[in-house]
Amino acid sequence: MSKTTKKPFRVVVVGAGVTGLAASHGFQKAGIEHVVLEKGSDAAPSLGTSIAIYPHGSRLLEQFGCLKAAEATTAPYKRYVNRMPDGKIVADNDLWKVVRENHGYDFLLMERQVFLQVLYDGLPDKSKILMNKSVQSVQEDEDGVEVFCQDGTSERGDLVIGCDGVHSKVRQKMWENAAKLEPGLITASEKKTMTTTWNCLLGMGPGEPDLGHEVGAVHNDRYSFLISAQPDKTYWFVFMRVDKPYSTYKRPRYTEEDAEAAAASMAEHPISGTKVFGELWKNRWRSVLVDIEEGVLDHWHFSRSVLVGDAAHKITPNIALGGNTGMESIALLTNLLNREIKAHPETKPSKDTLDALFQEYQEKQIPRTRKIMKFANLITRVQAWDGFWMKLMALWVVPFQSEKKLGQDLADIIKGGVKLDFVPIGKYKDKNVLWDDEAQPERVTSGERLWSLVNHGQVPILGLLVALSSALWLMGGSALLVGQ
Repeated sequence: MSKTTKKPFRVVVVGAGVTGLAASHGFQKAGIEHVVLEKGSDAAPSLGTSIAIYPHGSRLLEQFGCLKAAEATTAPYKRYVNRMPDGKIVADNDLWKVVRENHGYDFLLMERQVFLQVLYDGLPDKSKILMNKSVQSVQEDEDGVEVFCQDGTSERGDLVIGCDGVHSKVRQKMWENAAKLEPGLITASEKKTMTTTWNCLLGMGPGEPDLGHEVGAVHNDRYSFLISAQPDKTYWFVFMRVDKPYSTYKRPRYTEEDAEAAAASMAEHPISGTKVFGELWKNRWRSVLVDIEEGVLDHWHFSRSVLVGDAAHKITPNIALGGNTGMESIALLTNLLNREIKAHPETKPSKDTLDALFQEYQEKQIPRTRKIMKFANLITRVQAWDGFWMKLMALWVVPFQSEKKLGQDLADIIKGGVKLDFVPIGKYKDKNVLWDDEAQPERVTSGERLWSLVNHGQVPILGLLVALSSALWLMGGSALLVGQ
């Protein structure tokens, strides 16, 4: 049952990063009363490096009214390039053109700080975002939830959404609440889901004219470079495999000296035919050494708390799908809340109603998120030659795949993105691939699809033979992906 009340239904969002700001955009479009609590003092802090927006993210930005502003901050990329350890090109294609032709939107890559500013500036009502609000505790009762902040203030609502990242305070409080009310629900194994297999030295600096205008990886054994070159900025990542994976509970605290040591060990490695990594490091504007967690939790909600984005799922950034996945998760949750509120405008959703709604959100998004995580994990391992089979794929499968085939691999993920189902989309865009929410694609078997690709020249016979031999090896029981 739902409860009649004079007070409006209200949501408390914790965290004003990409997902939290996207939540405010969606809630303002839906007319859902809410507040966003951010522990920092700046809506767009100079942290991190870049963020990539794929077409399913751009669809949401168009609905938010932010797409043109985001597009104005970056130039569309021209090439996707993979290089050998000596800097020589092993694969070069026009992948981003195929992405645009498939979905009608450009692949956008920009500075994370700039993207946050675009999201913040585009908000119709910025008063919903409260800064310097570090959350201390979350308390629930039969009528709602209250979030207490370090400055002595509190915000009351009917539910709390944790958009506060991989080390989420809301998630920790949710687990504590679950331990009291339903002991055993959250297991020790689930608490160690977010596992680090890679750490990353990341940074950004000025444009490097001799790098061109491209995105690409440089292969090495158990580590790789990822370089994104814009005319005025260069973003770079160095992914390094750890000796033994560990959970967040054993996470080391890296210092500037650790980052300097990691950079020194890589300084002489070529990142192109003309540059070594040490040049990027010397010219850097900022850099940091971090862990790269990955994992998808089994429980995204309990009682009046629900998790979105990195608080619930974390993927390696080599294919740059993390921000898009968080935005589409909040879009789905917004759709479900809006549907319930519009269906019963005179009453608030009861606790049981919210639980059912959160469960629907979780059941719809977990399988897709796990698919994205495994895809990102595979890309990470291939780029870093993480074992014999990954090196084989990097040298004998990927270079022989056409840009259309690579674009189709991405399209299988992009087309399933969630948009706001109550906000009209803009002018129809020419595209080759239908969104899943436009029409159900014709189902074909994997064998039919593979034979079709061979007939159309998208998978050459050599690549096909290697792929089939890899598949036979995998069926023998070896694990290709994390968690298997």
